[in-house]
Amino acid sequence: MAKSTKDLKSALGQLEETLEVYLIDKAPFQLPENIKEIIVKFAPWISLIMLVVTLPAILLAFGLGALVAPFAFLGGLQAGVSFGFGMIFGVVVLVLEALAIPGLFGRKRSAWNLLFYATLIGAVQNVLSFNLGGLVIGTLVSLYFLFQVKSYYK
Repeated sequence: MAKSTKDLKSALGQLEETLEVYLIDKAPFQLPENIKEIIVKFAPWISLIMLVVTLPAILLAFGLGALVAPFAFLGGLQAGVSFGFGMIFGVVVLVLEALAIPGLFGRKRSAWNLLFYATLIGAVQNVLSFNLGGLVIGTLVSLYFLFQVKSYYK
């Protein structure tokens, strides 16, 4: 078990290094420093506001999701499994983003890592649900902004 954890950490580290090369060093354009500072300053507040605003809708979705889950399989096994995975991945991403908020205020690297992991989990969700647009556009834009402000988190 310890070896698999070490392998996962090294794989994530290698992925992070590779993404850093392409999204910072070789990126076609860099965000200006003042824009980066604005993002780092206001992102925790925007995340917190969005979490509070969407919380009732999320709770409603989970309540309705539990009610509708058995009927999702009426669309076939793939539809039911996709619905279930979507709900599970959505919860994991939401929890990681919520856990990152306090660290974002303190500009901690651990908070940046949580957002990085949440983005990667969202990418896996897009792959499993065959959402090519979300995978390419959403994940790439998220990773670009995330890596552009990485140096602000220590």
